[in-house]
Amino acid sequence: RVSFMNNQKPQKPTLSGQRFKTRKRDEKERFDPTQFQDCIIQGLTETGTDLEAVAKFLDASGAKLDYRRYAETLFDILVAGGMLAPGGTLADDMTRTNVCVFAAQEDLETMQAFAQVFNKLIRRYKYLEKGFEDEVKKLLLFLKGFSESERNKLAMLTGILLANGTLNASILNSLYNENLVKEGVSAAFAVKLFKSWINEKDINAVAVSLRKVNMDNRLMELFPANKQSVEHFSKYFTEAGLKELSEYVRNQQSIGARKELQKELQEQMSRGDPFKDIILYVKEEMKKNNISEQTVVTIIWSSVMSTVEWNKKEELVAEQAIKHLKQYSPLLAAFTTQGQSELTLLLKIQEYCYDNIHFMKAFQKIVVLFYKAEVLSEEPILKWYKDAHLAKGKSVFLEQMKKFVEWLKNAEEESESEAEEGD
Repeated sequence: RVSFMNNQKPQKPTLSGQRFKTRKRDEKERFDPTQFQDCIIQGLTETGTDLEAVAKFLDASGAKLDYRRYAETLFDILVAGGMLAPGGTLADDMTRTNVCVFAAQEDLETMQAFAQVFNKLIRRYKYLEKGFEDEVKKLLLFLKGFSESERNKLAMLTGILLANGTLNASILNSLYNENLVKEGVSAAFAVKLFKSWINEKDINAVAVSLRKVNMDNRLMELFPANKQSVEHFSKYFTEAGLKELSEYVRNQQSIGARKELQKELQEQMSRGDPFKDIILYVKEEMKKNNISEQTVVTIIWSSVMSTVEWNKKEELVAEQAIKHLKQYSPLLAAFTTQGQSELTLLLKIQEYCYDNIHFMKAFQKIVVLFYKAEVLSEEPILKWYKDAHLAKGKSVFLEQMKKFVEWLKNAEEESESEAEEGD
């Protein structure tokens, strides 16, 4: 029995040894893209600059060549003409082709044609999507290794591919690389990229894509910390012919500032801070972030109305609202110094009373309270009644206001005749 067992032992290492050799060979194949590169470059050279022929060649080659394994090599060749060494340079000893993005003409039409090549390839071989995104992220990190013309072509191509959905806007994260930002490469690249992206779509579509990946508030990071201001961003991109992008960023900053103002305002109210302190704070924020009085009055109204748990009974809510709003009328009065601000507030009250059904009958009472507290004056109320009201609940609210408006008109006529008599 001992002899039999001894005879079996030598076979085990032989078997495992064979398996090990197979794995080694697979590994060698997996990390040796030279043969793959030669096949692709030979095929591209034969097709010449006819990009439709290039697309057909790539489509057919996917059935014979291992695109999944050599995705990076494939995209390196299509963009740069050969395999890229770290940093973005083409290895001297490698074969290369001129049928690639970097060797093409530097114009939008040519880049649109190249974008079609990538679109068709990725639609045909869906598994290349992730590899292509990784490739573009890598290329953006290599920007300093490319010539200005190569960067421009890549920027135009990337913008087109972002517009048609082949690429996700998250790839732009690579542009926030510290060295690229510091040397101004990121901002210059972004100009070309956004121009071609907006050319394909529009600023609204760009905004949606940026918002989806939480990049709508990060565009100023394309500049070094000491230049991250709305003024600098706006000047740079407006001078480069991208006024709509400048305005978009300015608007985004303003939205952020408004949200911050509302949050702080609600905290100050819940703490019961004195109105004079709140007014001072709001006026400073208005000046600092260029926020209009009309915007501020809507923020104050929303904040005031959100600090209370309102009664669900219609007959009680009006009384509760009058008591609450009377307390806050000095705060609202401080930010209705213009007729337009008063009208804005009136429209907000109308909207609120319509959207919150228990307030439908409280509208007139709120307006009268604000009139007495000098938050609202005759002219904006009469303008609202005549033609500036919203469609929401119009007939109900106009009916509520009828008697008060008549009283206002009579009071106005009386004061005018008194003035004439005085003359």
